[in-house]
Amino acid sequence: MRSTVARTARLGGVAVLAAWLLGAGGPGAPVRTAVQRPEAVPPQAAPASAGGCEDRTPAPSRSESGPKVQQIKQRGTLIIGVDQNSYHWGYRNPQTGRVEGFDIDLARAVAKALLGDPDKVTYRTVPTAKRMEAVKNGQVDLIARTMTITCERWQEIAFSAPYFASGQRLVVPKAAKVTSLAQGLRGSRACVADQSSSQAVLSPGGNRNPYGTAGIRVVENQLDCLVLMQLGQVDATLTDTALAAAQAAQDPTVEQAGEQIAFAHMGIAMRKEDTDLVARVNQVLVDYRADGGWRASYDHWLAGSMGADPAAYLR
Repeated sequence: MRSTVARTARLGGVAVLAAWLLGAGGPGAPVRTAVQRPEAVPPQAAPASAGGCEDRTPAPSRSESGPKVQQIKQRGTLIIGVDQNSYHWGYRNPQTGRVEGFDIDLARAVAKALLGDPDKVTYRTVPTAKRMEAVKNGQVDLIARTMTITCERWQEIAFSAPYFASGQRLVVPKAAKVTSLAQGLRGSRACVADQSSSQAVLSPGGNRNPYGTAGIRVVENQLDCLVLMQLGQVDATLTDTALAAAQAAQDPTVEQAGEQIAFAHMGIAMRKEDTDLVARVNQVLVDYRADGGWRASYDHWLAGSMGADPAAYLR
């Protein structure tokens, strides 16, 4: 049904895929192309209760006497789970080898507050499906990785206060000329990241298929969906609004399409028992917004793809 669109997208994406394979050294690095930023489509601001569980997080605190914070201080480095595949959020710059992005700036702000030095960080790249496990098993002190706050996740881990308002958006080849999310998903081969909020939207349980997709391809990371679209193996990707904008910024042959759904908030994930760390991180978020760090990072990484005014996203 979509063979013509797939062929067009595949041909248009060859140069981008080649840049990903050659310029970045293989999977795990971002596509880097010299293209104009797509016109931003700011979403309606998410309601304050979008996640439904933000009130479970402890009040901000500057206290550093708790056991988890003391453990980090004695160790001398903050171990943070991050992404290296999400352009502008957490991605490995193929020219410098450094992991960079909005979430990385936030992680460095936490390290500076706890250890006095933003470079006292040990990054551990964690696939989407392994985020919960990495937190619960203590492989990382915290996860800063475009992770949506949900009540289901709160049953197993803890979250900071929200730091970014988001939702779900569709990414499709421009040649498909999709005008609504329902149109873009109906009869399509859709792609989502494993254990993501996007997967929960398209596969809500049982045999339900709320959008009438022809099939759902589940991959380890959302960047894999972009590559599959470039190859014509899937027709559409559902992902976080922030990551949808990043994919459109990476590849000039794809675009965001349709309305935003499933309003939510992103938070920093930590172990439930590490309440002292959660409270300290919440204070870091308060200070990060107040001193202009949040806005400066947004302007540097996200304004070009998500719009100059961050009001819809600021949390």
